[in-house]
Amino acid sequence: MSKLNDFGFGTQIRRGPFFDATVRWGAKDFSVYNHMYIPRDFGDPEQNFWNLINEAVLCDVAVERQVQIKGPDASKFVQMMTPRDLSKMQVGQCKYVILTNQFGGILNDPVMLKVSNDCYWFSLADSDILFWAQGLAVNSKFDVEITEPDVSPIQLQGPKSKDIMVKIFGEEILDIKYYWFKRFNLNGIDLLISRTGWSSEFGYELFLLNFDDGDALYETLMQSGKELGLHPGHTSTIRRIEGAMLSYHSDMDINTNPFELGLDKFIDLDKDFDFVGKDALLKIKEDGIKRKQVGILIHDKPMAGPNTHHWNINKDNQCIGKVTSAVYSPRLKLNIGLAIVDIDFSDIGSTFNVNIDNSWVDAEIVEKPFYDPNKCIAKNSYS
Repeated sequence: MSKLNDFGFGTQIRRGPFFDATVRWGAKDFSVYNHMYIPRDFGDPEQNFWNLINEAVLCDVAVERQVQIKGPDASKFVQMMTPRDLSKMQVGQCKYVILTNQFGGILNDPVMLKVSNDCYWFSLADSDILFWAQGLAVNSKFDVEITEPDVSPIQLQGPKSKDIMVKIFGEEILDIKYYWFKRFNLNGIDLLISRTGWSSEFGYELFLLNFDDGDALYETLMQSGKELGLHPGHTSTIRRIEGAMLSYHSDMDINTNPFELGLDKFIDLDKDFDFVGKDALLKIKEDGIKRKQVGILIHDKPMAGPNTHHWNINKDNQCIGKVTSAVYSPRLKLNIGLAIVDIDFSDIGSTFNVNIDNSWVDAEIVEKPFYDPNKCIAKNSYS
């Protein structure tokens, strides 16, 4: 990792409202996501993992930029953007949605929030959906306004996050159900708080509604929570791969379709609404997928860190796929990963070789997620 003052900061990349606070609290390195800086290093990533699963971490995820769809036709417009049926979505509810292009390729997999009957937010992974949405609207007859609002999420995740949030916001915070949100005001700071998060752990996301309050919010959360076990940190690659959580550009992109990833439950092709990519997805489903995402174990010494590029997979000297994400899990004491392989080689128990730095290593397909497969931890509160 480079030293902080060696990082190539520039004016073309945005700093979020929590940037200065994360530096004060120990951020040592950053990367770029959605044209913004995101802290990636607060020290040992394994310790960050243990902090997350045993206590709690505060993660600056302001890079999850919001796209707001607002107007009389907002509900019709967002339904046109996603294959998931939104007809029963209520104000105050969040939904994980897939956004597809005309070929059925995945453009993004945001969490969508219904802020009001005529206003929705997409909380984005790393791709320019603002431009896509505005482009879709140009030649349409939908009465909508598409903007990036002044909204910046930060997430507090881990088993102690509930106690920390109760201390700060009171018992009312416990009324928020999984994938729902409520509005709060903390010492003059306006927030929208949801029971979501990119961690596979129990937690909350706090959507800051005024950029200028970012520093005060971060400090308030850390100062209030540190005696209850809160640590400054970053999203954990180890935990997200344990939970088989997908990372855009790593595990999927515009050339990946939802069926290859096993995301069928978010694709409602039998409903009467239309959306971008419906014809393509109907054909893909009819023809059958040619490849499939799988979970793998890599039988080698513990990996020193996550993969930084895709690794080729061979079977009988034939390339059959690639490893998209891989890491050593200190809890499971295994090298675990996600891969996409030809459908003929995708059965549980199948074996093959992975090319890691020009060395071929044995691997096998196993069930995923690797830990807490029913997501009981993230869904349920702690007693």
